[in-house]
Amino acid sequence: MQLRRLNQTVSTILLLGAMLLFSSLASAQTSFKVGSYNCPPFVIENDDGSFRGLSLLLWQQIAQRLQLEYEVSQHELEDLLEQVSNNNLQVGVSCISITPEREQLLDFSHSFYETHLAIAVKPRSVWSMVKNFLTNRTLWLVIGIVSLIACVVGFAYYRLERKVNDKLYSMPTKAGRGIEGFILGLLFITKGPFNYYEFKTLTARVITVLLAVFTTFFLASITAVLASTFTLGALTSDISGPNDLRGKRVGAKTESTASSYLQQRGIRHRTYDDLEGMMQALARGEIRAIVADDAILKYTLNHTDSEDQYSGISVLPYQFERQNYGLVLPENSPIREQLNQALLEVRTTSQWQQTLTEYLAQ
Repeated sequence: MQLRRLNQTVSTILLLGAMLLFSSLASAQTSFKVGSYNCPPFVIENDDGSFRGLSLLLWQQIAQRLQLEYEVSQHELEDLLEQVSNNNLQVGVSCISITPEREQLLDFSHSFYETHLAIAVKPRSVWSMVKNFLTNRTLWLVIGIVSLIACVVGFAYYRLERKVNDKLYSMPTKAGRGIEGFILGLLFITKGPFNYYEFKTLTARVITVLLAVFTTFFLASITAVLASTFTLGALTSDISGPNDLRGKRVGAKTESTASSYLQQRGIRHRTYDDLEGMMQALARGEIRAIVADDAILKYTLNHTDSEDQYSGISVLPYQFERQNYGLVLPENSPIREQLNQALLEVRTTSQWQQTLTEYLAQ
């Protein structure tokens, strides 16, 4: 009798244990924890509090292939990386750059998007444009070179023609004739060669022919230099690339790749928790430039609801500091190999290419 009761007790315990184990396995199947943070167009928060975006669509297709049921929670970037590192999250999904520093604490999937850093600026006012034009060093260097050559050419013709050419030198005073000589040299350099028969001496005519060849190339060179210097972008902003950021008020997101880039190069900058705060600071003139991911900057400008507020803000065409986005995983994640295989499969589908076009088309 006691043996029977003991067997029943053992059977009950085993049954309960099996039920608990099954329950645990079922729970494990449905509690795959995914972390994300808002980063348009890769993760976009809707008005109703739900989320969509490139990275979430990518993860959704990967999870379908791996037959994973999951739940997504939202975090700030720093907290997201920490939660993944501590194994509180199984994967982080957003616009997370693959960097050597992060690889020391985390694992990454294969890259699913290649991008680069870019700079956003706001054009100056009309007065600032005029001031920028008048204080441009290249402009004054060109003026100095042209004036010097005009003086040399004018002096040479003056010495050769002053006594025999009343047509070119008609002023009664030496100072007047000197000014005439300078004007002659200036016109020769800026307008092009004169007709050689307007000069009386053979030496002046030979110099005229030689200068005709010189001024052809000189004018072309000066035109090219001024054209590249005084483009609309150069007039409206004195920032054309990362080398121009030193000494300027620059903004970057906290704990971002852009912030690390600026810090490594000794460029002082202000950090912001989100891109919207940076854009508003740029619009108000609190900062002169924003350094961030190119795709994110362009998407924000093209899809913002505050068109008037951000009017005039543009992304410079300069590309630098290439980077790759990946899904972030805890070290030695057991699903890394399967996840990478699924990711590569998704990247080759026409659906993924179409999604990229829909979200990132300018």
